[in-house]
Amino acid sequence: MKIVDHGTWPLTPADESLHTPGAEPLWNESYYYDFAAPDGSYGGYVRLGLYPNWNRAWYWACIVGPDREPLILVDDFAPLPSEGTDLKTEAYRATQTLSPDFAKAHIVLDGVTASGTRLAFDLEWTTEGGVYPYKDLPRYEVPCKVTGTVTAGEEVIAVDASGERDHSWGERDWWGVSWLWTSGRLDDGTYFHGMQANIGIPLAWPCFQVSPSGTLDHLDGFSAETVFGADDLPASSRLRVPGAPLTAVPLAFASVDVTSPTGQEAVFPRALCRFTADDGRVGYGWAEWHQPPAWRDHGWSFLGEER
Repeated sequence: MKIVDHGTWPLTPADESLHTPGAEPLWNESYYYDFAAPDGSYGGYVRLGLYPNWNRAWYWACIVGPDREPLILVDDFAPLPSEGTDLKTEAYRATQTLSPDFAKAHIVLDGVTASGTRLAFDLEWTTEGGVYPYKDLPRYEVPCKVTGTVTAGEEVIAVDASGERDHSWGERDWWGVSWLWTSGRLDDGTYFHGMQANIGIPLAWPCFQVSPSGTLDHLDGFSAETVFGADDLPASSRLRVPGAPLTAVPLAFASVDVTSPTGQEAVFPRALCRFTADDGRVGYGWAEWHQPPAWRDHGWSFLGEER
């Protein structure tokens, strides 16, 4: 499996597994799995966050769409697994199985949401193009083909979609830093990804593209501008992917609120989006606009907010 030579540590297949926790109270190991239908009619994601020094796990899963009621399972108090990454509670069972060569990830969930509705996933993420490690951060992103089924109440959805998965480990302070993250696939087969965090100084933020032929290239220099509505939810974002600028418009939100060990509240708007490139290509995927406490006062405008 191709790994783009962009990271500052030697990424190996062993990194798909769990890492030795650091001493930081908010040290976290995180796995994300996104998917979006080629016509934008549905999309979903799973996130598993392990917090060994906080003695808990976070587990989120959802299915949304512009013409369907969002169905979201959120558990920020899951028991930390004694080993591995499988979760079992009274409300759900969740597993992930990763191949030893970055080629595939298989996610199984069977649970009941707070509304009493069944939500079940049996989905496989198959790598498209290769693996992209971040520079200077212990994190990598993997563009994927996503297939399988989602059960939402009585409905069974046959999933044939595109998506992305990522894996990161290290300290993550959800209550101190704002960020924008996005990934998607355009109708010509191009995958893209970009991320920009507010740390108070301008940087060449990481991004990549996978061409329709399957070539994965990193492209430093991503930036974004966002228009927010009166409800603080993003209305659109201008995504400056080098050589292929895009506009993202949210179609359906699956937002989560998160509380720190000291009681601070942060809002995590995440949405299935339609992407329109300046050259006319369109596509679908996901974006997130993380909003920690006082996010407007401590520099979200650095990300180019248009008021």
